[in-house]
Amino acid sequence: MGNPRWTRVAEQIRVIVAELIERRIKDPRLGFVTVTDVRMTGDGREASVFYTVLGSAEEKEDTADALEAAKGMIRSQVGRQTGLKFTPTITFVADSVPVVAAEIDELLQRTRAADAARAAQASTSSYAGDPDPYRKPAEESDAEESDEGE
Repeated sequence: MGNPRWTRVAEQIRVIVAELIERRIKDPRLGFVTVTDVRMTGDGREASVFYTVLGSAEEKEDTADALEAAKGMIRSQVGRQTGLKFTPTITFVADSVPVVAAEIDELLQRTRAADAARAAQASTSSYAGDPDPYRKPAEESDAEESDEGE
Protein backbone atom coordinates (compact mmCIF):
# COMPACT_ATOMS: atom_id res chain seq x y z
CA MET A 1 0.00 0.00 0.00
CA GLY A 2 1.35 3.46 0.76
CA ASN A 3 2.49 5.37 3.75
CA PRO A 4 0.08 4.63 6.64
CA ARG A 5 0.02 8.31 7.56
CA TRP A 6 -1.21 9.33 4.10
CA THR A 7 -3.76 6.52 4.20
CA ARG A 8 -5.21 7.97 7.42
CA VAL A 9 -5.13 11.50 6.00
CA ALA A 10 -6.84 10.30 2.81
CA GLU A 11 -9.63 8.75 4.88
CA GLN A 12 -9.98 11.98 6.86
CA ILE A 13 -10.15 13.99 3.62
CA ARG A 14 -12.82 11.62 2.27
CA VAL A 15 -14.99 12.25 5.33
CA ILE A 16 -14.43 16.03 5.21
CA VAL A 17 -15.25 16.29 1.50
CA ALA A 18 -18.37 14.13 1.88
CA GLU A 19 -19.65 16.31 4.73
CA LEU A 20 -18.91 19.50 2.80
CA ILE A 21 -20.77 18.23 -0.25
CA GLU A 22 -23.72 17.20 1.90
CA ARG A 23 -23.98 20.27 4.14
CA ARG A 24 -22.05 23.30 2.86
CA ILE A 25 -22.13 23.33 -0.93
CA LYS A 26 -25.48 24.72 -2.05
CA ASP A 27 -24.89 24.61 -5.81
CA PRO A 28 -28.09 23.53 -7.61
CA ARG A 29 -26.00 21.76 -10.26
CA LEU A 30 -24.75 19.32 -7.63
CA GLY A 31 -26.43 15.95 -8.03
CA PHE A 32 -26.59 12.95 -5.75
CA VAL A 33 -22.84 12.54 -5.11
CA THR A 34 -21.06 9.77 -3.24
CA VAL A 35 -17.37 10.14 -2.42
CA THR A 36 -15.97 6.65 -2.94
CA ASP A 37 -12.22 7.03 -2.35
CA VAL A 38 -9.36 9.46 -1.88
CA ARG A 39 -5.84 8.65 -3.02
CA MET A 40 -2.83 10.74 -2.16
CA THR A 41 0.60 10.99 -3.72
CA GLY A 42 3.59 9.72 -1.76
CA ASP A 43 4.57 13.21 -0.65
CA GLY A 44 1.02 14.21 0.34
CA ARG A 45 0.92 17.19 -2.01
CA GLU A 46 -1.95 15.98 -4.21
CA ALA A 47 -5.21 14.23 -3.41
CA SER A 48 -7.48 12.61 -5.99
CA VAL A 49 -11.08 12.45 -4.79
CA PHE A 50 -13.09 9.74 -6.55
CA TYR A 51 -16.86 10.19 -6.67
CA THR A 52 -19.95 8.73 -8.28
CA VAL A 53 -23.14 10.49 -9.35
CA LEU A 54 -26.57 9.01 -9.94
CA GLY A 55 -28.34 10.40 -12.97
CA SER A 56 -27.99 11.15 -16.64
CA ALA A 57 -24.83 12.20 -18.45
CA GLU A 58 -25.93 15.84 -18.26
CA GLU A 59 -26.38 15.62 -14.48
CA LYS A 60 -22.94 14.05 -14.17
CA GLU A 61 -21.40 16.91 -16.17
CA ASP A 62 -23.22 19.51 -14.05
CA THR A 63 -21.99 17.83 -10.88
CA ALA A 64 -18.42 17.81 -12.20
CA ASP A 65 -18.70 21.53 -12.93
CA ALA A 66 -20.14 22.23 -9.46
CA LEU A 67 -17.34 20.29 -7.76
CA GLU A 68 -14.73 22.11 -9.84
CA ALA A 69 -16.26 25.47 -8.85
CA ALA A 70 -16.22 24.51 -5.14
CA LYS A 71 -12.69 23.12 -5.22
CA GLY A 72 -11.11 26.17 -3.56
CA MET A 73 -13.54 26.21 -0.64
CA ILE A 74 -13.17 22.44 -0.20
CA ARG A 75 -9.37 22.68 -0.21
CA SER A 76 -9.36 25.47 2.39
CA GLN A 77 -11.69 23.47 4.66
CA VAL A 78 -9.52 20.35 4.24
CA GLY A 79 -6.49 22.42 5.25
CA ARG A 80 -8.24 23.79 8.33
CA GLN A 81 -9.67 20.48 9.50
CA THR A 82 -6.64 18.27 8.87
CA GLY A 83 -4.03 20.65 10.27
CA LEU A 84 -1.47 19.74 7.61
CA LYS A 85 1.47 22.05 6.98
CA PHE A 86 0.84 21.88 3.25
CA THR A 87 -2.76 21.44 2.14
CA PRO A 88 -2.88 19.01 -0.80
CA THR A 89 -4.28 20.12 -4.12
CA ILE A 90 -7.56 18.38 -4.80
CA THR A 91 -8.56 16.79 -8.07
CA PHE A 92 -12.03 15.35 -8.57
CA VAL A 93 -12.20 12.15 -10.63
CA ALA A 94 -15.44 10.47 -11.69
CA ASP A 95 -15.25 6.88 -10.47
CA SER A 96 -15.79 4.17 -13.09
CA VAL A 97 -16.84 1.48 -10.61
CA PRO A 98 -20.61 1.74 -11.37
CA VAL A 99 -19.99 1.38 -15.10
CA VAL A 100 -17.79 -1.68 -14.59
CA ALA A 101 -20.31 -3.17 -12.15
CA ALA A 102 -23.11 -2.74 -14.71
CA GLU A 103 -20.99 -4.51 -17.35
CA ILE A 104 -20.29 -7.38 -14.96
CA ASP A 105 -24.02 -7.67 -14.15
CA GLU A 106 -24.85 -7.82 -17.85
CA LEU A 107 -22.25 -10.55 -18.41
CA LEU A 108 -23.63 -12.55 -15.47
CA GLN A 109 -27.18 -12.28 -16.83
CA ARG A 110 -26.05 -13.49 -20.26
CA THR A 111 -24.18 -16.39 -18.64
CA ARG A 112 -27.24 -17.37 -16.59
CA ALA A 113 -29.41 -17.30 -19.74
CA ALA A 114 -26.89 -19.46 -21.64
CA ASP A 115 -26.71 -21.91 -18.71
CA ALA A 116 -30.50 -22.15 -18.60
CA ALA A 117 -30.62 -22.80 -22.36
CA ARG A 118 -28.00 -25.56 -22.04
CA ALA A 119 -29.87 -27.10 -19.11
CA ALA A 120 -33.12 -27.10 -21.11
CA GLN A 121 -31.34 -28.70 -24.06
CA ALA A 122 -29.72 -31.31 -21.81
CA SER A 123 -33.05 -32.26 -20.22
CA THR A 124 -34.46 -33.36 -23.59
CA SER A 125 -31.27 -35.03 -24.82
CA SER A 126 -30.37 -38.67 -24.60
CA TYR A 127 -27.02 -40.42 -24.51
CA ALA A 128 -25.41 -41.42 -27.81
CA GLY A 129 -24.55 -44.88 -26.48
CA ASP A 130 -25.49 -46.69 -23.31
CA PRO A 131 -26.46 -44.44 -20.42
CA ASP A 132 -23.70 -46.06 -18.35
CA PRO A 133 -20.71 -46.80 -20.61
CA TYR A 134 -18.60 -48.50 -17.93
CA ARG A 135 -18.25 -52.29 -17.71
CA LYS A 136 -19.53 -53.94 -14.60
CA PRO A 137 -18.90 -57.41 -13.25
CA ALA A 138 -21.54 -59.86 -14.38
CA GLU A 139 -24.25 -60.67 -11.89
CA GLU A 140 -24.55 -64.22 -10.52
CA SER A 141 -27.49 -65.16 -12.71
CA ASP A 142 -25.60 -63.99 -15.79
CA ALA A 143 -22.55 -65.98 -14.65
CA GLU A 144 -24.63 -69.18 -14.20
CA GLU A 145 -26.15 -68.84 -17.68
CA SER A 146 -22.72 -68.48 -19.26
CA ASP A 147 -21.48 -71.58 -17.38
CA GLU A 148 -24.45 -73.68 -18.62
CA GLY A 149 -23.78 -72.69 -22.19
CA GLU A 150 -20.28 -74.19 -22.15
